[in-house]
Amino acid sequence: MLNSTRNSLFDRYLGISRLLAGQLDFHSIIQAVAAEISHIIPHDHLDVCIKMLDGKYHIAYESGLETAWSKHPPALLTGSPIRTLLSGEVDFLLSPDACADPRFHFEGAFSSPIIELSLRSRLHVPLKVQGDIIGALSCSSHERDAYTMEDVENARSIADLLAPYFFALRAAEQAKRSAIVETEARAREEGLRLGALKLTEALEAERQRIGMDLHDQTLADLTRLSRRMERLSGLPDMHGEALEPLCRTLQQCMHDLRQIIEEAKPTVLQLFGVAEAIENHLERSVRESGQAIEWRMADESDGALIDLDQTVATALFRIVQEAVNNAIRHGQPQTITVRLASHERMLSIEVTDDGGGIRNPRDKAGHGIDNMKTRARLISAKFELGSNADARGTSVKVTLPVVARRMAETSS
Repeated sequence: MLNSTRNSLFDRYLGISRLLAGQLDFHSIIQAVAAEISHIIPHDHLDVCIKMLDGKYHIAYESGLETAWSKHPPALLTGSPIRTLLSGEVDFLLSPDACADPRFHFEGAFSSPIIELSLRSRLHVPLKVQGDIIGALSCSSHERDAYTMEDVENARSIADLLAPYFFALRAAEQAKRSAIVETEARAREEGLRLGALKLTEALEAERQRIGMDLHDQTLADLTRLSRRMERLSGLPDMHGEALEPLCRTLQQCMHDLRQIIEEAKPTVLQLFGVAEAIENHLERSVRESGQAIEWRMADESDGALIDLDQTVATALFRIVQEAVNNAIRHGQPQTITVRLASHERMLSIEVTDDGGGIRNPRDKAGHGIDNMKTRARLISAKFELGSNADARGTSVKVTLPVVARRMAETSS
């Protein structure tokens, strides 16, 4: 008789193993094996509780009676009625009447389904993989005192069969969630990058439109006004010496305006590329400053600038343009160096000078510095502002991944 019982149990365990094959989610496994388990441990309610990888939350999967445990999203382990089992404090839980058992009812416990569905007799054993508790198998009955230690041992055998499957499924679920999160993060990042490029392109187009409007209207008006003043200064009843300072001021305004217009539409950049445009601006700015400044241009980019998206190229040029202008206007340097470099698909442009420097960049973060930071953010570039290694002068550095024009066009 004993051998017959053992053979019957063995056949049931084999049946559970066969039913596990091919199941791809927790709920399907519970539904598939519940009937076979009922022949070994009769129950009105069966559930498996799985601990999340963070060790703080758990989630339940049920068969038979449906309770709030499975409808609830992952819940804190500290509120589980079987928290002592899940934490490893006890090897099993066996209760003749869980409705009145204080082990299941404590402050903050999510134990209401026990009372609502009269789950009196309860049996719980851990699911273990390589000594680690990954969850628990639970059987409940409406009858009081329905389970014995023999049922506990049988439940442990069933748990040993289920645990490896649940462990593998948990790992697969976590990998899938991680892949989804990573994919969504990459999509958001790419969306932000493309959006930033579009915004930068729109800002540049507006800047050029303003430059053309200034040329076609404002500069033309100032030119006509300057000629009228010249004619007036030649009249016999006009005091030419009184108008001369005004004429000089007007000429200076026109000169400044022409510079603004020139900078608003960098034709050298569009025709010849970033490196040539930077070198042209550096040479012209130093020459027109009237200061004795030695300038150097080092292009170690190995052609990485050639195929840059036009919007990115323009933003980089504007940043360098602002950095050079700041060095000349505020630093009184003796030398200015612009270095272009590429390494491991990263492009960097650095402008350094040996002028007065910025002791605290936050104190002098005017519109120029703010504009450089904004332009760098819009093209997903890293912006660094500080003193040189020898604590003299200022260093402005921009670093970004090399994204060729062809790649950007494919993405958009």
